[in-house]
Parts: sequence; C-alpha cells; structure tokens
Amino acid sequence: MAETPPPSPQRPDRRPADPRFSSGPCVKRPGWNPQALDVLSAETAGRSHRSPAGREQLAQVIKKSRALLELPESHLLAIIPASDTGAMEAALWSLLGSRGIDVLAWETFGMDWLTDIRDQLKLTDLRALTAEYGSLPDLEEVDFSRDVVFPWNGTASGVCVPGGEWIAEDRQGLTICDATSAAFAMDLPWDRLDVATYSWQKVMGGEAQHGILILGPRAVQRLESHIPPWPLPKIFQLTVDGRLNQALFAGDIINTPSMLAVADALDGLDWALSLGGLSTLMERCRDNFDLIAQWVVNSDWAGFVAEDPATRSITSVCLKITAPWFLDLDPSQQAAVTERMTALLEEEKAGYDLGAYRKSPPGLRIWAGATVEKENISALLPWLDWAYATVKSETPHPE
Repeated sequence: MAETPPPSPQRPDRRPADPRFSSGPCVKRPGWNPQALDVLSAETAGRSHRSPAGREQLAQVIKKSRALLELPESHLLAIIPASDTGAMEAALWSLLGSRGIDVLAWETFGMDWLTDIRDQLKLTDLRALTAEYGSLPDLEEVDFSRDVVFPWNGTASGVCVPGGEWIAEDRQGLTICDATSAAFAMDLPWDRLDVATYSWQKVMGGEAQHGILILGPRAVQRLESHIPPWPLPKIFQLTVDGRLNQALFAGDIINTPSMLAVADALDGLDWALSLGGLSTLMERCRDNFDLIAQWVVNSDWAGFVAEDPATRSITSVCLKITAPWFLDLDPSQQAAVTERMTALLEEEKAGYDLGAYRKSPPGLRIWAGATVEKENISALLPWLDWAYATVKSETPHPE
C-alpha cells in the first residue's frame, strides 16, 4: 500500500503589510514614498553639491545626524563615499601603521577588515582575535596599548559586543569601530570609540551609497601626527598639508554625491527626530527583537546563531535550524532547504530577502531595525513556521 503523504501545512491568513526584511538596503521608514523626496530634492536635483542649496542639505545631514546620535562636541562627523566600506577603509588606510593592531573577527565583515590590514596594507604587527559564527572572541584578550579594530554588530552572524564596558578608558591605541547596523539602534559609548563608521542604508533605511565617518579627538591627533607609508587614494584622504581637512566635516564631500540620496537621508532623519530621537529608535528595535525572541523560545526548529543572549543583535537577527533531521543533512542539502524556504516566502509575498548572508552558514536573517513595523514582524513569524513545515515535508529525511 502506498504511503499516505503528510497533509500540507496550512498557510497563515495574514501577511505582513510590508514584507521587506532585507539587511541592506533596509526597508524605508513607515509611510515613505518617492513623492516624499519632491520638496527636499526640488532645490538640489540636477545642481552641484557645491551650490548653496547643495551645501546646505549636506550640512543639515551632518547636523541632524549628530543630534540624533547624541554625538558629543568632541567628535566630528563626515559623509564619505562608498558606504560603510568606504568609511572604514578611509579610517584604516589613514590611521593605521604607527603601532600594533588587534583585529576582532567573528564573521564576514570583521574578516574583511582583517584581510584589508593583513593583505592590502601588509601590516605585520597584527593579532587576529577570532571566533566561530555564533560566538565572540575573548574580549579580555584585547590589548588596548595597541590599535583595536572591530565591528560593534556582526551583521552576518547576528552577534554583537555586549556594550562598551570591555573597552579600556585609559587605552593607548585607537578603537576603530565598524558600527553599521548598530548606529541608531544600540547605545554607543562615544567616550570609548575613537573612530566609528556606518551606512545610511541600515537602521535609517537610506539609499546605499554614502557612509559616515566619526572621529574623536585621539583619532584627529593621530591623523595629524602620522603619515602612512603607503599611497592614499583620493577618496581616503582626510588631511590637507598634514592637518585635518575640516571642510569634510562641514559637508564638503570628497567626491560627487547623489543629491537624491542626500534628500532621502534627510527624510529619514526628520522622521526619526519627529518620533522622539534615539531612545525611540532603540525602543522600536528592541520591541521587534523581543517578538522574535519570544517566538524562538516556543519554536521546535529555530534558534539564534548567537549563543550568548547578551551578544544577540537586535537589528540583524540571524537564525539557524536546530531540528535533528536538518542537522543530519550535508551542507549543500542544508543550503537547499533554506533557499527553498526563502523562495517560498518570497513567492507568497510574506517576506523578502530573508536568507543568511552569502558567506554565512545556511540559515535565515530578519532585519528588525527601527524602520520595520512591529506588526509586520508579528505577521511574518507564522509564515516562517509554514515555510519550514512545507520544506520539511518535501525533503527526504530519516525520522
């Protein structure tokens, strides 16, 4: 007698009103539409970024970003080409080389900075403090007599540092922090960060093109006292005649920006300020994460990639499948399962771009940043269960 196939899982009866959960570019603010940019871009579209109107908009992005981040007067903020990558590489290429370096790498992006420093700058007084996906390196091993390069939030693993208490106040080296996916979502201790970078495309949902570089006074001192031994491309040059290029921090961008992207950034900043600022943004992120966390507690198949609750990102929430049948599959079969799940979710318009980062182990990743509405997270979660049950029923496996 033929074996009776299991019944098809029942589709949930409610879809997210907005199914965009990509971790970059991230979903726009609630209520955004292209017409929202009409007024902001009317004076600058098709004009030079060095025109009075263009300069004013760039200056407003800097002013409002500083206000929203609650940045102290001691720290400077500039708009840098090439997103967070451009901002980080401008910092690494301009600042490193005068002392040894500790690089913290526990997933893709930390490894990128390690590769940049080791293979491109070819610096040899280098310690790589690494960990597998799901864990952090031992933070007690960090030597703050050296420069320290680290991501605050590992976007590809959902593992972030547990606050800033581990960073020495009396450090001798610089702390250079990739803070994308953390800025505007997590409480960043500016007195312990000499350099921080992020991208407009993350928590604020801006267009992906520009990055932000934040410099504290110790970083400025390094720039003005240290000449790197390698040639610096134009887009990395932060000084003029050995002194900090102050014009960068007033809105004079190194290369030509998209003024539409600038208008979009202003739109997001205005929205965030209208909500009440940084505390509200952080609260929205936390509320979204808490919904997912409660769902994981009750799930019989999903778990966090981040093993320690204190290190779980509240923006780039990375999940793994923990069911024994899945763990018995080989890596290519596991990848096929998660790819099928994400394809089903997209076909159903229940959730877009939910696959793990391309270099990460197979799994799911949900962007839960401030521009995501809590109701859409709530509507998504039953669809994850449906997609999992559907693919499990399709996948041959021993029980």
